[in-house]
Amino acid sequence: MTSAPHAEHGVEDLCPTGSELYARALRDGWVHPADADAAPCLLDHGLLHPAVADPGRLEPVAPAVALHRLLRTSGARIADERRREERLAEAFEPLMRIDGGRTGTSDTATITVLNGFDQINSAIAEAVAAASREVLAIQPRRRNPESLDINLNALKQDQALLDRGGRIHTLYPHALRHQPAVLTRYEQLRGDAEARTLDEVTDRLIVVDRTVAFIPANEDRTLALEVRHPALITYFVTVFDRLWHLATPMYPKAVRQPSKDGITPRQRAIASLLVEGHTDAVIADRLGMNVRTARVHIAKLAVTLGSESRAQLGYLIGRSGILDPPG
Repeated sequence: MTSAPHAEHGVEDLCPTGSELYARALRDGWVHPADADAAPCLLDHGLLHPAVADPGRLEPVAPAVALHRLLRTSGARIADERRREERLAEAFEPLMRIDGGRTGTSDTATITVLNGFDQINSAIAEAVAAASREVLAIQPRRRNPESLDINLNALKQDQALLDRGGRIHTLYPHALRHQPAVLTRYEQLRGDAEARTLDEVTDRLIVVDRTVAFIPANEDRTLALEVRHPALITYFVTVFDRLWHLATPMYPKAVRQPSKDGITPRQRAIASLLVEGHTDAVIADRLGMNVRTARVHIAKLAVTLGSESRAQLGYLIGRSGILDPPG
């Protein structure tokens, strides 16, 4: 009798056999290659590798090293998603200004333009008040107190959803990881409310019960789109779920981000954008922090690497290897 084939899965969803074998390898320092036949995912995801001194053994990659490598890969994926989002916005922005009176219509509008903060917030509040399952949200740093996420910050409304058995999952940029206001909000909620963070997040997104989504429609967020098209909702949820699995837990249980050679994860993210030639303002916007905070981190990075100028800093970042994937 042969065993069932091993189902493919992501590294964030390790199978029980893989988790048990990886834990044993960490405790013992190695496992036999035959033991990995039942969990090929460990080799596929780079969590086990042949020992240099004895190819007949498989040694585990340190969890901190594996996590750092996977987070760098996730950063590249997020950057790709952000570039695609920008191209889509550029392509559709002029089309949205064209009179849609001659376009096809249906009894139920699938995309509605919301104009003004009052209309936007009212539509979100109505959707959340009727929700019974979940709210998924991506929240970059708030630039304007009248921003798209104002209704999600209403504790009474959030708690009512949680009391109905729903859940709230929110993605923030790492820059908000230790913001007292963000942590206090979650500490006051009772129920299935979780938050995770990434170096960079996409623009603001709110998905309610997987039936309606809200996204900004212009730069200052005075316009928003209420989306009810099933295909678009599925796409938004898929993007959110993939980013969620790549993100670092912040609440209810925080996971510490690994440091390397005295360089913090936030400084590594800044270094990556510096070598791409971005200005301080762009770096701050991409990472969800204000320009002053970004400059403080850039200054600390320069001191750590011994740089005396912006041009030298880029050179030293490249030579230091802090952006290299773990070997």
